[in-house]
Amino acid sequence: MNLNITGRHVEVTPAIRDYLSSKLDRVIRHFDNVTSVTVTLSVEKLKQKVDVTLHVRGKDIFVESEDADLYAAIDAMTDKLDRQVQKYKQKLTDHNHESVKHQAPPEV
Repeated sequence: MNLNITGRHVEVTPAIRDYLSSKLDRVIRHFDNVTSVTVTLSVEKLKQKVDVTLHVRGKDIFVESEDADLYAAIDAMTDKLDRQVQKYKQKLTDHNHESVKHQAPPEV
């Protein structure tokens, strides 16, 4: 998995990088097919903003979060991303089971 962290008007310190990677590891353990993650940290007036694009096979999952505190924005983004990854994973498993259910019965 490739992790790209960029900062707009904010310096990406090693502490922020470690915090982000630990939070993203929690999300990625649910799903093994993650190829890359792109994180953009930005400051707009008094709002800290975090954008994440998670590249998985067949889909890109995008999440953004804003808060007055950067760490709170990262936490909110992680929760949103976790829900979306679990929803996508559930869709994949549901679709795989439906194809087995709708097959024609074997002819005798």
